[in-house]
Amino acid sequence: MLTYQVDQRTVRSAIELASRAPSVHNSQPWHWTLDRGLVHLDADLTHWLPVTDADGRDLTVSCGAALHHLRVALAAAGIRAVVHRIPNPGEPDRLATLELKNGTPTEADLELAAAIARRRTDRRPFSDWQIPEDSQRELESAAIGQGGILRMINSGGPRAALLEAIREADAHQADIPGYGAELATWSGRHAGDDGVPAANLLHGKAAAAVPAARRFPAGDLGPYAAGRTDGATLAVLGTASDDTLCRLRAGEALSAVLLTAATLGLATCPLSQPLEIGSTRLVLRDDVLDGTLSPQLILRLGWPPVGPSLPATHRRPFADTATVEPER
Repeated sequence: MLTYQVDQRTVRSAIELASRAPSVHNSQPWHWTLDRGLVHLDADLTHWLPVTDADGRDLTVSCGAALHHLRVALAAAGIRAVVHRIPNPGEPDRLATLELKNGTPTEADLELAAAIARRRTDRRPFSDWQIPEDSQRELESAAIGQGGILRMINSGGPRAALLEAIREADAHQADIPGYGAELATWSGRHAGDDGVPAANLLHGKAAAAVPAARRFPAGDLGPYAAGRTDGATLAVLGTASDDTLCRLRAGEALSAVLLTAATLGLATCPLSQPLEIGSTRLVLRDDVLDGTLSPQLILRLGWPPVGPSLPATHRRPFADTATVEPER
């Protein structure tokens, strides 16, 4: 059965839920088109960050996360999506086309869909409790299922190289003209439909407790982190190569890992800064991953601190992120 025979309200609700996907600086750089039996995913270049993300890597990974979120939301609603990634090389902004068919939701589909609304990007210091090995394997399996490889970087030389790459990338970006202005434009807000709100950013000394984090403008989070150091496990999400398709699949793997982590009660925070600079990206590939994978993203994983739940960040309205083609 084709999608125009499926309740359009169901598809719209799935797209609205998929908009909860993480994206660089909460820029939400995607646009959906509903066209009878199809849903198209396009990159929205009006929400591209050209200084931070000069080669569009973050944008593509963000769109991949939204793609997987939509697949999960549709599956939970009883709609199976057949995905065609990069369907037309002549349309570089069209990243995927989904054919929608009847399906039957599983308990796993429902559990992952429920996790979409609970997931947050948590920049606070995490507890130093270890993630159980079976939970780590579950996260690694989630990445593999979507074409990615999640590699835990627990200690020793690779972890030191990873932290040093983060520091180098931060120093490098600080000298790029326009970077500070772009960062300020997209973060520290108290209102708006996109960007990282102040309510989800650390304040003052609290930010220093998380050495892996990007240095955002001061936010409203602080009391949770007083006197604490970050006990997060660091992991690198990689793919076999580094083309647009691999970046899209990396975003899908990111979504699967984040939602799986939410079902396990884990806190998560994606980090893209060292991937935005060519030299530090090579460090991750050669010194952290031993040249075996193309790094696409870093993840902080762990147990959240005691305290109130983080607020949900704002999302762009459906009318700004989707077009519904008239029936013909």
